[in-house]
Amino acid sequence: MQDGQLEARVDGVRRFNRFFTRRIGVLREGLLHSPYSLAEARVLFEVAHGEGLAASDLVRDLGLDPGYLSRILARFEGRGLLEKVPSEADGRRRLLRLTAAGEEAFSELDRRSRDEVTGMLQGLSEEDQRRLLDATRAIEQALGKEGSSPQPFLLRRHKPGDMGWVVQRHGELYSREYGWDERFEALVARIVADFADGYDPEKERCWIAEANGNRVGCVFVVREDDETAKLRLLLVEPDARGMGMGARLVEECVRFARGRGYRKLVLWTNSVLHSARRIYEERGFKLVDEERHHSFGADLVGQTWELEL
Repeated sequence: MQDGQLEARVDGVRRFNRFFTRRIGVLREGLLHSPYSLAEARVLFEVAHGEGLAASDLVRDLGLDPGYLSRILARFEGRGLLEKVPSEADGRRRLLRLTAAGEEAFSELDRRSRDEVTGMLQGLSEEDQRRLLDATRAIEQALGKEGSSPQPFLLRRHKPGDMGWVVQRHGELYSREYGWDERFEALVARIVADFADGYDPEKERCWIAEANGNRVGCVFVVREDDETAKLRLLLVEPDARGMGMGARLVEECVRFARGRGYRKLVLWTNSVLHSARRIYEERGFKLVDEERHHSFGADLVGQTWELEL
């Protein structure tokens, strides 16, 4: 590429950056007519959606300067939006948690953001909306390749509609990739129903991974007893694999279980799920039991894995 071509492309990217930051209001003194800067709003988002987060986690995930983040957190504490609490598993570790006022502030920011984007999209034709979304996906794919950051996906808690998706995608993907029959889908449906019926938000959690506005992964932590939690239903869509999503989902489970005072995290899987097994091994899980069984129309080797927290 000639120097003149590269210079023109640099100018084009910079021109788009100036246009888009002006269009979404990043240059205003307060984001979305709020008292919060863009960085402050992002920190609120991460704390609201994360579990067992410490300041060091935000420094790593957001690429913020530790001193700058410390000042943001101090302002939030001063306004009564955030508190730092000792981890039940490690008293030396201080975890970040939004107060009731902080949850209210985040909910208002989230509502305003959705309203603003809704208004922007409603001003476009159906064709222009599709073109806009295609362009955003192209940008994410180009800038989200290996070696770049941030990762082009987010994790959130479950909401209505997610449980049906979890059952459907498990049934479809495991049939396509391993030949398992509808009895596996029935098992997933029972697990999901039990979770929804007895959900304890203090001790249990479901994370849904999203990319480009679509569900692309999930995982659950459920209570087995006061000291043991169980990791269940880890899934990543084929098109989203290779992004580190499976590892991130498992890491959230480990962090949540530790933060809630569990002593052990266990899971049951099958030996044919090689990618998932590698993720568990790399995060310190130990294989404690194996047994052959015939389930879902296939001969399998079931495995039990444990992680001491």
